[in-house]
Order: sequence, then C-alpha cells, then structure tokens
Amino acid sequence: MDGVDFTKYTHINIAFGIPRADGTFTFEDEWALPQILSQIRTGGKTKALLSVGGWTGSNYISNILKNGDSRNTFLSSMTRYVKDNGLDGIDIDWEYPGRLGNTCNVFDAQNDTPNFLAFLKDLRHKFDSEFGEHAKLITLAVRAQPFDTTSGPSSDISDFAKYVDYINIMAYDINGPWNPETGPNAPFNYEQGKGTPLSFVSSIDAWTGAGIPAKQLVAGLGFYGRSTIARQDMTRDSGNQYQPQQHDVPLGDSEDAPWFDACAGSTSASGTWQWKNLRSQGVLTGSNTAAAPWVRQWDSVTQTPWLFNPTTKIYLSYDDPDSIRIKSDHAASKGLAGVMIWSANMDYNSELVNAARSFGGKKPDSSGNNSSAEVTSSTSRTKSSSAPHSSTMSKTKTPKPSRNTNTATSSGRSLSASSASSSEKPSETTSVPDDSDSGGQLPGKPCSQNGEYRCVDPNGRNSAFLLCSGGTWIPKSCAPATVCLKLNKSIVCSWPTFRLLVQGVDSVLGSF
Repeated sequence: MDGVDFTKYTHINIAFGIPRADGTFTFEDEWALPQILSQIRTGGKTKALLSVGGWTGSNYISNILKNGDSRNTFLSSMTRYVKDNGLDGIDIDWEYPGRLGNTCNVFDAQNDTPNFLAFLKDLRHKFDSEFGEHAKLITLAVRAQPFDTTSGPSSDISDFAKYVDYINIMAYDINGPWNPETGPNAPFNYEQGKGTPLSFVSSIDAWTGAGIPAKQLVAGLGFYGRSTIARQDMTRDSGNQYQPQQHDVPLGDSEDAPWFDACAGSTSASGTWQWKNLRSQGVLTGSNTAAAPWVRQWDSVTQTPWLFNPTTKIYLSYDDPDSIRIKSDHAASKGLAGVMIWSANMDYNSELVNAARSFGGKKPDSSGNNSSAEVTSSTSRTKSSSAPHSSTMSKTKTPKPSRNTNTATSSGRSLSASSASSSEKPSETTSVPDDSDSGGQLPGKPCSQNGEYRCVDPNGRNSAFLLCSGGTWIPKSCAPATVCLKLNKSIVCSWPTFRLLVQGVDSVLGSF
C-alpha cells in the first residue's frame, strides 16, 4: 500500500474475511490490521470496512444463510469483528447470489436472493442495536446485473436499499480469455453483437432499473488491463478490437505469475497488467502513447483504449485517464454516490485516481484535490477482487476470472505477486517433508474435506502440494521451477522469484 494517498479516498474495504462453513470467518492478514488501519486513517476521514467473501471466499455463503445456527454465527462474527477492531462497517462480496461464480462455490438460484435480503435485514438490526442507528456501514460488491432468481436477474430488488448503505458495481472483467474473441475488459458501452452485452452504462441502468436509488450506487473502475493472444495480426483490421483469440493466457506484467486454481484444477497466468506497470515497464511512454512495437487504438463505442503487439500477437485492453474520466463523469450525471476502484495500489503517480476525481466534470487542481467530490477507498480482497466498492484501496491481487459471466477461468482477487530479490533456488523435489513442515498432512494420511488442497511448505520453498481425495491426502506437484503458495482455501503455483502479498485495496471515489 506504499505510495497510496488515502486522503483521495472516502472508504477502504479490507479484504478478505473468508467464511467457514459454520459461519465464522478468518482474515489472513489480521496480524497486520492495526498497521493497515493506521495507514488508511492517516488523513482522519477515510472509513475502513472489512470485505467478506470474494471470488475464492464465497464457497459457503449460500449454505450458511440456509442454516439457523451458521446464519446466527455469521451475524455475530461480523458484529464482533467490527466492534473488536473499531471498523466502520462490513462489505459483503458474495460472488454470486443465485449464480455460479468460482466452480467451488455453492449457489441456490431459488433461495439465495431472498435469503440474502433477510440476512441483511437482520444484520442491519444487529448493527443498529449494537452501535446505534446507521452508525456502521453495510455495503455490497455486486456483478454487472442484479441478483439472480430462477428466471434470471431480479427485476425488483428495491427492498435491499432499506438495509444497505452502498452497492458497489464491479463493472469490469466483462470480456477476457474466456471469450472466443478479444474484447474490452471494462467497456463504457458495449457494441451490439460483439463481446459480452454488459458495460459500465448498462450495469448502472440495470441496478437503478431494479429499484436501487442512484444515490446508493457506486460504479466500479478498473486500474488494470487484461491481455490475451490473438490468432492473427489485429493491425490488419485496426478498427476492430473483436478478433479471434487463443485461450492460452500470456503472462501479464512483472507482478503476474502462474497460479493454480484448486477448483478448476488448472494452472495459468492471469494476463493482467496494472496501470503502474504499463507505465513503469515502458509499454506506455505517456498516458496515451504506446512504445514500439505496441500499437495503441481507441474504440469509440466502448470508449476505451487497447494495445496490440504484432510481434507477439498480444492484445491488451485497459483503462487510461481519458476512459476513467468518461466513466466517472457519467456516474456523476446519473446521480450516483461515487465510483469504486480496483485497485488503488495499481495507480501510477495518481494519474487514474485524479481522473476519477473529475466526478461530474469538475477537474482536480494540480495536487489532484477536488473539494466537491470526496474519494472513498476500500482495502480489498483486496475486492479480488475480484472487490470493488465506492473508492477502494487495493490489496495485492490474484488473477481474477470474469465476474459477470458464468465461466470461471481464474481465482479470487485478494492476492498479488510482487517481485522480490531472493537468492533462494526453487526446490526441485516433490518429496513431502516431515510433519512439522506439512502441518501433519502427509500422503496416505486421512483428511476430512475432499477437494481441499494444501501446500506441503506454505512458505513457498517446495513445489509439492497435497490433494484431499477419498478421505486421503494424495501427493501432487506444481509445474517445474514453480513453488506452492497458500491462497485461502486454494493454492497458487508461482515462480520462486515472486513473493505473494496479502494486503490489497479496492478504492472508491464519490461525493458521499
């Protein structure tokens, strides 16, 4: 979180609290929470919330809300955590009610949405009883369409507005390597017949159309881009950013790495490029100038830039200050509470956050300040983020899958890899060390949760991991030259020259 100016944000969602089946939850970075809160509150006005769930942390939420005991525990766990840590509220990032998110997640198309509403009603009552009426915030991170029922996205969810302060729309990860063609990660508008028919504009219209007041909505902005590999030279049809692509995902920026998705049972890179690395690694020599051999294009429908490298055939869709300003100003014109960022740690010299702070067309001064629009951040999963609240400060981030389609192609968004100098050589053995290193989980020994994965050495010094199958731990291994690192309930296979971080931030800008 170094270099993030928290005074530019109004709320920070710290991610993630990962729910257990019994309704309790864990926050892996709890040891660092006092330091995180101190950084967030340096300016004295930024509010801090804990984000619960996320792409890899929503496995049990559907079942938790169906069971009286686990549901009550979930309510008590959130209330107690807010009280014990002096937080300003809870952000719930359930991906997704009534719809499959990550392939490990349970969902119930018929009951998830009404169960969620009933839970939020009780959470509001519990917060108000414990802390005073509306003294603590309840916010949600949501996909580009309203919560699902058996017949699709709900047409009327107005009752949710009674119990929730803000709903943060994750209007990104709309197109990606899961599609047959290249396409924009976060379009302002979508082009008819091309790509996923969702966008920044359509998501705002969908949520307001379903009964959520604009003043309680916050629209999401991506401070990162996605890269894929085209099957042909896209410069031959340079006005068309929708061209056939491969499903193999290239490595993205210097902080990307291969990771293992325990649910999908596959290893891949994310292909993501943070804005700061597009600038610092020389892909962009200016905010709207590409370095050769990259060629920059601007799409007049999606109102976003995209890059193509004819040498590698890599296509890269991202947002820059121009596209961010267009989205922020539209959110203001629709009367929204603000905009949310995924994520603040991905910015470069505040170029994007300053553009986002143009909210309503009012330009920040030379220092990036705008007295007419507060900026809210959230430390997230680090909401992944997946994810994504009015303004969020960003946490380290793992490759994320599409949050707006049914296809899960990567894991949650709460981790990111950052380059670290290390003289350690990767372990070339897949043998399992003794009980002290493996936590007592040895091949052939019994295990209780089928499908669970564990690194043999959670400190990232070994490529071996264990899979719980048929009640027994089975030895497995990451790809050659990579090591196993822990990621909540899942694991990541990463290069040994990278160290995974677990502090991340989503950020929100707004006039709350």
